[in-house]
Amino acid sequence: MTHPTGPRFDARSNEFTTYVDCHNWIGGEWVPAAAGGRLPVDNPRHGSVMGEVAMSDAGDVDRAVAAAKAAFPAWRATPMRERAKVLHNLRRIMEEHIDELAWVLSHENGKVFPEAKAEVDKGIECLEFGLSMPNMDNGGMQDVSRGVSCAVSYEPLGVCAGIVPFNFPTMVPLWMIPQVLVAGNTFVLKPSEKTPYGAMKLAHMLRAAGLPDGVFNLVNGGREAVEAITEHPDIKAIGFVGSTKVAKIVYERGAATGKRVLALGGAKNHLVLVDDAEFELATENIPVSAFGAQGQRCMAASVLLAVGDNVQRYIDRMVEIASAFKLGPDVGPVIDAAAAARMTRYVTQAEEMGAKVLVDGRGVQGPGGGAWFGPTILDHCTPEMPAGCEEIFGPVLSIIRVKTIDEAIHIENKNPYGNAAAVFTTNGHTARYAVERFQAGMVGINIGVPVPREPFGFGGWNESKFGHGDLTGYDGFRFWTRPRKVTTKWARQLDQTWMG
Repeated sequence: MTHPTGPRFDARSNEFTTYVDCHNWIGGEWVPAAAGGRLPVDNPRHGSVMGEVAMSDAGDVDRAVAAAKAAFPAWRATPMRERAKVLHNLRRIMEEHIDELAWVLSHENGKVFPEAKAEVDKGIECLEFGLSMPNMDNGGMQDVSRGVSCAVSYEPLGVCAGIVPFNFPTMVPLWMIPQVLVAGNTFVLKPSEKTPYGAMKLAHMLRAAGLPDGVFNLVNGGREAVEAITEHPDIKAIGFVGSTKVAKIVYERGAATGKRVLALGGAKNHLVLVDDAEFELATENIPVSAFGAQGQRCMAASVLLAVGDNVQRYIDRMVEIASAFKLGPDVGPVIDAAAAARMTRYVTQAEEMGAKVLVDGRGVQGPGGGAWFGPTILDHCTPEMPAGCEEIFGPVLSIIRVKTIDEAIHIENKNPYGNAAAVFTTNGHTARYAVERFQAGMVGINIGVPVPREPFGFGGWNESKFGHGDLTGYDGFRFWTRPRKVTTKWARQLDQTWMG
């Protein structure tokens, strides 16, 4: 019997382990890219090749879309509750093999094992919300006039596509897959070519869960595959998560061909620390936000706006905490050497412009010899410094000192992104004042990573999102469907209304 997660990944430590090559999953078969393109997949902790991934072109995308299109009529005709049973089975499989899935993520992405396991747990939580969708699409009906009723149902769009980043290879696909499939659509997923194995595992597990061939398809690749997805006439909707630069391109190209597109972009998240904040709560949460997942997440704290003259003790404590993180067990590597070099440039430039380096992650080397960059804290930054206004996407926290809460809010609102913001304070009025003025779609009070949990949707504002609505929660289901309204009358009424 075939193992439900596909080829076993037997590693249960950070010792380097090779793995299989990752092909495309099209119409229920694993197939290489037709033109033979392949790319090495590196383990970032060791800088060594785990395997290779297919690099697809427009022809591969077309074959995947054709398989999804052929599978759509039968899947659409499957009752929604039967579609949801597949997710029930998928959840069970993921729970039974959670350690294996987490170790795969740890090796391909670099996350420490507890963070990788937390990612799988969050993916399972997304599945659980998807299981509730048959109750969401309950076909509301109301009598709107004498003898006249209106009803609404949410219909699938057809073939949909998702393009996801390297930093959460399992969780981000599961932001989309449950809503897409339970709604009756078929799907083409393009994972990051840097971290293809999480999606590969999902393909194996979906088949083991009972999903018919062609309903879910996997196309690996880079820019050429993305462009083919945005331009393909049979793809009706695209969900995207990645950088703002690429999010804009995907949104513009997809919308130009009449697709429904929701593209989540980058971030420069600001945390406001008021000098009345609860000391332990603030000093423990802020470093975790900045340095967790190697700072490679769109919800990471990038800028700390320290308000008032009495914040030094908070900063001193955060320096102690950041300095105590151990490379390897506490903090993993960054995704590749190019990322580490980019982070180094930002820190060096800030130092040359007058910032003070309190904790320096440049030039460090963790176990394995791969791509490492340690937790870094920069003090006395300004909003004009690139480290103070541009997305670094790494474990770098830039501190900007301000006199008032209004000055902090002004800096937060001036940045072009609008993903997340948070305030640390014990004063309810201060918290409410800040929350009502932040220009961000996700806001926290005394929490450094203000991620909404289902049924609340994930998505920012401004340059952090292109398109309408959010990608998860109730909005996600609405995005992947279209409402059909039916107005019915069966008998002539003696007292006429405007509806006849």
